[in-house]
Amino acid sequence: MVHKKCMDRAFRLPVFLSTTNTLNPRQQQFLNRLIAEMEEALLFPRTGPITENYPETILTNVRRLVSSSYGMLAMNFRRFLVEVVDTNVGGTPSPEPFWQGSSFAQIEPAMAFQRGIPILLVREKGTDLTNGLWLGGIPPLNTLIEWDSENQSVDEFFESVSWREAFAFWTAEVRTTYYNLTEPDVQYRC
Repeated sequence: MVHKKCMDRAFRLPVFLSTTNTLNPRQQQFLNRLIAEMEEALLFPRTGPITENYPETILTNVRRLVSSSYGMLAMNFRRFLVEVVDTNVGGTPSPEPFWQGSSFAQIEPAMAFQRGIPILLVREKGTDLTNGLWLGGIPPLNTLIEWDSENQSVDEFFESVSWREAFAFWTAEVRTTYYNLTEPDVQYRC
């Protein structure tokens, strides 16, 4: 058993796990399960500043993580409830309150897209980032999975067909990217 664990560690591919550091207990449970799923698929989730901490600025650290990873899984959790106050008397009704996600939720996946590595987007339902890639259906960033945290347990999400399918496809893309980036230019034959 120890030998298998050592072998598993040797073959894990580094991927960038983009998430926030401040989580409620249920979100932390979700993140722990997500990391376990990634490790079971022989991926090595890296995130700053938890696993990677360099003395440069935040954006330089993000660039370093993206450049040294073969894929990215971006998790957008609910962080701040935004309630819009209507100051227009007799005008249009005020919009519904919405949850704001991480401030880096647009920047980090954009850097990964620019590098050309596979991206999987997972967001907690109700997180509103309507002016960017979290809308879903934006090719090639059309792999967007949503966790309905109010009506779906962590186990239900990770056992769902939509998660299993998207995760398997993304994992295969990560392995293909690794192969393409590390394959030698010259093939030797006997």
